[in-house]
Amino acid sequence: MTTNKKAFTLRLKPENFEKIKYIADKNKRSIAKQIEYVLEQHIEEFEEKEAEKEKAEAAEEAEAEDKKGDSITPE
Repeated sequence: MTTNKKAFTLRLKPENFEKIKYIADKNKRSIAKQIEYVLEQHIEEFEEKEAEKEKAEAAEEAEAEDKKGDSITPE
C-alpha cells in the first residue's frame, strides 16, 4: 500500500510517549494517527486565530481610512 504522507522520525520524552499511547488507546487510534489528529486540531485552531487577526487588522485599517475621509479639509 502506497501513501503520499511524509515519513520522519520523532523523538519524544518517554513520559510524553506513554501519555500519547494512553490517549491513542482510549480513542482507538494508533499512536501515529493520534499525533496526526492532535496536530491537525492545532493547525486548524492556529489558522482560525490568524484569520480572526487578519479580519480585525483589515477592520482597523478600514476604520482608519474612514476617519481620514471624514476629516474636514480646507479649501
